[in-house]
Amino acid sequence: MNDVQLLIIGNNTLWLLADKAIYWPQQKALLIADVHFGKAAAFRALGQPVPRGTTQKNLDRLDKLLEQYATDRLIFLGDFLHGPKSHAPATLAALQQWRQKHAHIHFILIRGNHDIKAGDPSCCLNIKVVTEPYLLGNFALQHIPKAHLTHHVIAGHLHPTFVLHGKGRQRLRLPCFYHEAAFTLLPSFGDFTGGFQIDVAKAKKVFVTDGTEIWPVIERQ
Repeated sequence: MNDVQLLIIGNNTLWLLADKAIYWPQQKALLIADVHFGKAAAFRALGQPVPRGTTQKNLDRLDKLLEQYATDRLIFLGDFLHGPKSHAPATLAALQQWRQKHAHIHFILIRGNHDIKAGDPSCCLNIKVVTEPYLLGNFALQHIPKAHLTHHVIAGHLHPTFVLHGKGRQRLRLPCFYHEAAFTLLPSFGDFTGGFQIDVAKAKKVFVTDGTEIWPVIERQ
């Protein structure tokens, strides 16, 4: 099973993980984007019949990644919470219990557009909240994929997807990692977050994932 692909940028090697995250071994950092905790709760508050359990499922996935990869920093590239109604007591209780399990790890949130609307996470979660860009090593860690003057950008926001074409009218849309000269995009980590088919005309590399395996579909010089 191929659950990791390597992406080399300068003197850094990033591990692109099938579970829609990046592990940066030189910094012992795990990067995720667009988890949108509390999105389902926000929709239910509006009377929409949406699935329950998405917060716990996302936390369980993060637990597995943190168990598998030695992590000093867990960095959220924006959209940690979905909106103001994401501060539901059940959501916050689950997050607080989960945070206590990983008290030794430094959590950093780079504010995204949904974080601005939702407000910062509760102080009991002990998350350092910063504005973009957050410069670390050779990278500018951001939510919005806007080119930086001096650093390669790693960002989220777009929830990128790529469409695989089969015989006839067969199509399969999958989350993807997208890499070009100026920036690298992560797929949305969260369940129940949707996706956007990205224009790959400028792409140097694109990797798609089904959540279990990850493989390249575009590799250009």
